[in-house]
Amino acid sequence: MEQRARAARRVRGWWLDAVLSVLLWNLTSAQLRYSISEEVKEGTLVGNIAKDLGLDKSTLRDRKYRIVSSSADPLFYVNQNDGLLYVHRKIDREEICERTSTCVINLKTVLENPLEVHYVGVDVQDINDHEPSFPEKEITLEISESVLPGVRIPLKASRDPDAGVFSIQQYKLSQNDFFRLEVKDKGEDGKIPILIVQKSLDRETATSHSLVLTALDGGKPPKFGEMNINVKVLDVNDNVPAFSQETYSVMLNENVPVGTTIIRVNATDSDEGPNGVVVYSFSNSVSHRLLNLFDINPSTGEITVKGSIDYEDKSRYEIEIQASDRGLAPLSTQKSVIITVTDVNDNAPEIEVTSFSSYVPENSRPGSTVALISVNDLDSGLNGKVILSISEDVPFVLSPSQQDKMFSLVTKSPLDREKQQLYDVIIVAKDAGHPQLSSEKTINVRVSDVNDNSPEFAQSPYTFYVTEANEPGVSLFSVKAFDADDNENAQISYHIVKDGHGDNKMALFFNINSENGEIISLKSFDFEVMKTFQFHVVASDSGSPSLSSNVTVNVFILDQNDNPPVILYPLSSNGSAEGVEEIPRNVDAGHLVTKVRAYDPDIGYNGWLLFSLQEVSDHSLFNLDRYTGQIKTLRPFTETDEAEHKLVILVKDNGNVSLSATATVIVKVVEPKEAFAASDVKSSTKADEDNDVTFYLMITLASVSALFLISIIVLIAMQCSKSTDYTSKYLPEPNYDGTLCHSIQYRSGDKRYMLVGPRMSIGSTIVPGSHANTLVLPDRRGVSTECTLLFCMMLVDVWLQLVVKQKRWIFLIGKYNDVSVLLRNIIRLQEL
Repeated sequence: MEQRARAARRVRGWWLDAVLSVLLWNLTSAQLRYSISEEVKEGTLVGNIAKDLGLDKSTLRDRKYRIVSSSADPLFYVNQNDGLLYVHRKIDREEICERTSTCVINLKTVLENPLEVHYVGVDVQDINDHEPSFPEKEITLEISESVLPGVRIPLKASRDPDAGVFSIQQYKLSQNDFFRLEVKDKGEDGKIPILIVQKSLDRETATSHSLVLTALDGGKPPKFGEMNINVKVLDVNDNVPAFSQETYSVMLNENVPVGTTIIRVNATDSDEGPNGVVVYSFSNSVSHRLLNLFDINPSTGEITVKGSIDYEDKSRYEIEIQASDRGLAPLSTQKSVIITVTDVNDNAPEIEVTSFSSYVPENSRPGSTVALISVNDLDSGLNGKVILSISEDVPFVLSPSQQDKMFSLVTKSPLDREKQQLYDVIIVAKDAGHPQLSSEKTINVRVSDVNDNSPEFAQSPYTFYVTEANEPGVSLFSVKAFDADDNENAQISYHIVKDGHGDNKMALFFNINSENGEIISLKSFDFEVMKTFQFHVVASDSGSPSLSSNVTVNVFILDQNDNPPVILYPLSSNGSAEGVEEIPRNVDAGHLVTKVRAYDPDIGYNGWLLFSLQEVSDHSLFNLDRYTGQIKTLRPFTETDEAEHKLVILVKDNGNVSLSATATVIVKVVEPKEAFAASDVKSSTKADEDNDVTFYLMITLASVSALFLISIIVLIAMQCSKSTDYTSKYLPEPNYDGTLCHSIQYRSGDKRYMLVGPRMSIGSTIVPGSHANTLVLPDRRGVSTECTLLFCMMLVDVWLQLVVKQKRWIFLIGKYNDVSVLLRNIIRLQEL
C-alpha cells in the first residue's frame, strides 16, 4: 500500500511538473528549448522538433527543413525524415562556454517555400568531468618562529575547468594545531586559500610541519585535488617590510611600449642583514592575465609594461604587490597598486552597411533610400566622435537618421542607366581625435533599367537592290535596330506594316523574322513589271509599356537576262519567224536584200542583240551585218547560182547567260521583170490597207520629230554651257567584240542609270552588282536640264504610243539603221 501511495504521488507530481513547464514555456518564449548533458555520444537524441512545432514529416522534406550554421562541423543536425534533433559530435561545455554559469547553444532552423525561421535553444548541462588541480603538487613555506598568531599566507588557488556547482566550492586543510585555513572569494578570480597561523611556532619543538591542502568541487560525489605544504620554521625575523605609502595609484596611456615604467613601489625592513633586504614580487593572488601584462623588478620595485595595454579591453587594473625580506624566515606584506588606463585615439571608425539595395531603378525619385549605414568607434570622448561623408561625384547624399550614428544613403538627382549604370560610392568615416583616424568603405550601386528608350535603326531609310527572278522564301536582306535599354527592354521584335494601301501595298509580299530582322520575299519580282517600291518595318522592344520605331525600306529591282530576243521581222502569218524575199538576178554586190528586225525586253547588255548566220546555202553570196541585221549581197548573181537560197539567222543577246532566237529568210532570185511586178503588187496592196494610217502617222511623226529635235538642241546647248571636270574612260566588256551603238538614261532614287546598246557613250562608269549592263553617270544636270529631258521623254512616249500601235511601220523605215536602233530602245524605255 505504501508503494502504491508513493507511485500515485510520483504520477501526480509528474503531471504537476508538466503543466507548470507548459505554462512557463508559453509565458516565457515561443522558442523551443532542450537540455542535454555535455560529453554525450554522437547521435544522441536531443528532442523532437517536428512534434513540438506541430509539423508533419512530409512538410519537413518538402520544405527542406534544416539547421542554418556557418560552421563546417556543426554540433547538431536535424533529420528531415522524422524531425528529430541529434548530437552531431561530442560536446565539451568547457570548450564552448568557458567559465560561464549557463551554456545555451542557439540554433536557427528554416523552412522554405515560404521561408519560416524557428529558433531552438539547447542548454548544455555541465557534468563533473574535471577534478580540481593545483599549479604545484608540493610547495615549501618558510615561516619564522617569531610570527604571531594571525599571520596570513596566501596560497596558490586550485583550478577546475567545470563551472557552477561543479567548480571549486571549498578548501580543506589537514588537521593540525598551528594553522588554520581561510578562503577569500575574489569573484572572477575564484576562491583564494589563505593559510593563517593560529598558534605561535616553536622551532625547538618542531622544525617543520607537513600539511595537506584539499580542494573540493560541488559534484556528488565531489572530486578533489591535493597539494602538500611543507612549512619550514626559521629562526627569528620579527620585522615585516612596510610600504612607504598607504595607497598606490597611477595613470597609464594605452598602447605604451613594452618596458615602459609605470610606477616604483618602496618598502623598508627595520631588520639588519638579510632579514632587512626587501624583495618585491606579485602576490600569489594576481591572475595569469595580469602576469602577462605587467612585470616587477624584484630589487627596485619598478612595475613595467610587459604586454599590450588596451583601453577598450579594460580601463582599470588592481595589482597586489608583495614585499618580502631575505631573512631566514622571510616576512612579507602586500599592497595594492591601482592602474587607471587612459584612452588614446588608436581605433579607426568602423563602417557597417546594415541594409543595402544593390539595384536602384533609374526612374527613382530624388530622396529614395539606397542603403542604411551605421558607424562605430571603440574609442571614447572626442576620439569616438565620428564624421561621415561620401564622394561628391555621385548622385547620392547621406541623410542622418534619428538613431545615433545611423545614416541613410539616398538619391539626390535623377539617374540614367544609359549614361552610367554603376556607381562606386566611397564612404569615408573620420573621428575627432588627434591624430585623426579614418576608414572608408566602397559600395557598388547598380542602376537597373527602365524602358525609356525606343529602338533605333542602323539606317534610315534602308535601300536594297534585288535581282529579278529571285527565289521566293529565300532571305533577301535584313534590317537591324538597336535599343539602349537592357534585358527585356532591349529585346527587339520586328514586323512589317501591311495595311495594303498606297505605296505600302508591296508589303503583303514580304515576311520578316521577328527576332533578327531578316526579310523574306513571298514572290518572285520581274524587272520588266516593277522597277522599285517601298514598305515600312516597325521595331518594338519587349518592355512594359513597349516602345517602337519604324523605318522605310526602298527596294530596287535589278534586271537580269531572263527574256530571249523577239523576232519582229520576218514574221509569217502563222507567227513563225520565216519570210520570203525576191530579188532580181541582175543586182550588184552590196544590194540590200532585207533586214532582220528583233528586240529584247531586257536592258543594257542583256538587251544588246547580235546577228549571225547560222545556216546559209552559199557563203559567197550573202553577208549579214552583226549589229543591224541587214542582209546584203557579196557579189552579183551568175547563171550557175541557184534560184532559191535559205538563210537561218541567229539572234542572241549579250547577257552572262546568252539567250537567242532564230529567223529563216528564203531568198528567191527572179528575173528583173518578175521582181518589179511582184514589188508593184505588194506595194499596191499595202497602200490600200495603210494609206490613211500612213498619212496620219507621217504627220504625227514629223511634228513630234520637230519638237524632239528642238528639245535636243536646247539640251545640248545647256550641257555645253557647263564645264565637265571628269575624264572619260571607255570600259570594255571581256566578251565584247563590237561597238555600243546607243544609250538611254533614266533616274531611280538618287542615282542615274544608262541603258547601253551599240556605241556606248564615253565617260560612264559601270555600277557594281548590276551584271555589267547598267551604267551610273555623274549627276551634272541642274533642275532645268532634268525638266528639259523629262519633256523630251514625254515627246518620245507620244511618238512611241503611235509607233507601237502599228509596229509594222517600224519595218517600213527599217532601212535607216539609227532610227531602228532608237525605236527598239524607246520601246524598252517606255516599259520602264
